[in-house]
This record gives sequence, C-alpha cells and structure tokens, in this order.
Amino acid sequence: MKFLVTGGAGFIGHNVVQQLESQGHECVIFDCITDYKFVPLMELKYLFRERNKSIHGHVHRVDITNHANTDLFFSKYAADADVVIHLASFPRQKVVNHDPVRGADVMCTALIGLMELTAKYRIPKFVYISSSMVYGDFQNDVTEDATCDPQGQYGIMKYMGEKLVQDYARRGCFQHVIVRPSAVYGPMDVEDRVISKFMLSALRGHDLHVKGANEVLDFTYVTDTAQGIALSATVTEAVGNIFNITRSDSTLCTLQQVAEKIVKLTNRGQVIIQERDQSFPSRGRLSIQKARTLLGYNPTTDIDQGLSDYHDWFHRSTYWHYRIR
Repeated sequence: MKFLVTGGAGFIGHNVVQQLESQGHECVIFDCITDYKFVPLMELKYLFRERNKSIHGHVHRVDITNHANTDLFFSKYAADADVVIHLASFPRQKVVNHDPVRGADVMCTALIGLMELTAKYRIPKFVYISSSMVYGDFQNDVTEDATCDPQGQYGIMKYMGEKLVQDYARRGCFQHVIVRPSAVYGPMDVEDRVISKFMLSALRGHDLHVKGANEVLDFTYVTDTAQGIALSATVTEAVGNIFNITRSDSTLCTLQQVAEKIVKLTNRGQVIIQERDQSFPSRGRLSIQKARTLLGYNPTTDIDQGLSDYHDWFHRSTYWHYRIR
C-alpha cells in the first residue's frame, strides 16, 4: 500500500512510518519541521536527524497551511495512494493556548484543505489522529461512544476535526478512521511533555513538580501508539470507526507515582506536589476493547519498561549526553 503521511517526521509520525515501512508499505512523508516556538533549534535539528535514521522515505518540507504548495505536492505524489494519515497538528493544549489563531490555521483550516485534496485526487481513505482530550473530564474505561465534552481550545479543535472528517466521509469523499491517542511518551520526543520534563528534571538533579498528586494519564509508549495507528490505516474493519489507542493498563499510575518511579530509576531529583492544573481536564484510563477486537491491537510496553527504555535512550543520546550533567 502507499501512504501519504502528514507530520511523518514528528515524534509519533516517524514511528508510524517505521512500522509501515517494516511491513513493506511505501510512505511519502511530508512535514514542515516546526519548532512550535518553544523547541530549541539545536534540539529540533538533532531530533529530526535521529528520527530520519529509522525511516527510508524522504521527508518533504511542506507546510499544510499553504494550500497551493500542498496541492502541488499532492499532484506529484498522490497517484496510486491508498491512504492519507493525518498526524500534522499542534501537539497539545499549551501550544494552542500560546497561539490559538495559528492553532486554528493548522488544526482546522489546513485539515479542510487536506480533505479537499484527498477527495480531489481520489485517495480512498483518510485516517485522522485526534486525541483523548476530546472527552474532557472522564473516569476509567471510557469507550469511544462516550459523550465528548472537550475543555480548552486544543480539545475543541480536535473534536471539531473529527466532525469535519465524518462529514466529508458522509458525503462520499473518502472512507475514514479516527484515532484517539493519550499521553504518548518515549525516545525522540521533545523536552516539553509530562514524562520528558519529569525525566530531564531528575537527570539534572532538579525537583519534579507534580501538578495534582492523584491525577492520572493513560500513558502510552510511542511504539504502541504507532502500532495502533498503523493497524487503523491497514485493517479493512477499521473503516468508519473511532478507536482509543492507548496502553489502558489496569494498574494505571498517578502522576505522583510516575514521578516517584523516575526518581527511583535515576536515583536523582525530588518530587514536589503542587495544586492540579485546572486548565486541563481530569482523566483516567481509556477502554481499548474495540481496538483489540477489530484491529488486533495489542500494546506491549508497560510504564516500568517504557520509563526504563526512555531513560536508556537519554544516556545513549549524543545531544543529551552533555546537557543532563
């Protein structure tokens, strides 16, 4: 099969491409390689160089907010394409809050442009990567048919994107699949996410600031997330469905427990408990029974193994070797 992958050089994206290529599929990768105005330039260059080592396809520099250039790209590469996997997005709520106008450009307007091109070039399937943030506050074992009540512009825009994708599919423009990941972590991520911030704080001997001791997230190792997305894009039974793609561990840890595991693993740092960040919803574990049944999805990396592997990567990293001392 032939895939067009937006955001294919990103943290999750390059893992998806790696899995698809390992199965013999062709991936055409496009990515604007942005710093989101917070990733240090040296870190960005290092991460993209390292990510590129694990994939075969060439990364084309394309900004999906430039519709004319994206159309030109599709005109060159859409022939015989089977699936568009849309991963390009603002990565989380904090970044959208910082620049909501640009966020809407990327997450809404550019999405519509991509779907117009998918229909124009008659690509049969569109896989949209949404987020568990569409649910808003939720408890454990929430299923895909639960009521969505997103809080904050990031979650609202992701949910709006789902509805736009469903509307294009309803009008017969293409078949569709929607994926809802949660709290992805692992090697080659940027510094500014919960587990990466905890890990680097500990490695530097700094305090780990936990905003809400009893808050939980369905932390999912990046290769498990990539497995679920690849299955969503390739399994016929996925069409027309929404899937939670997470670890969904029955022994889900609180933020405090995760921070304490990292302190123990690194033998450095100290956990400092703070008030919960009210700008984020209170979340729990997602049900992945639907993905297990229809896709054969089987996440394999628990939090202890994932943290250990991530810790090992930092020590192997040429970039971080001189920055965590």
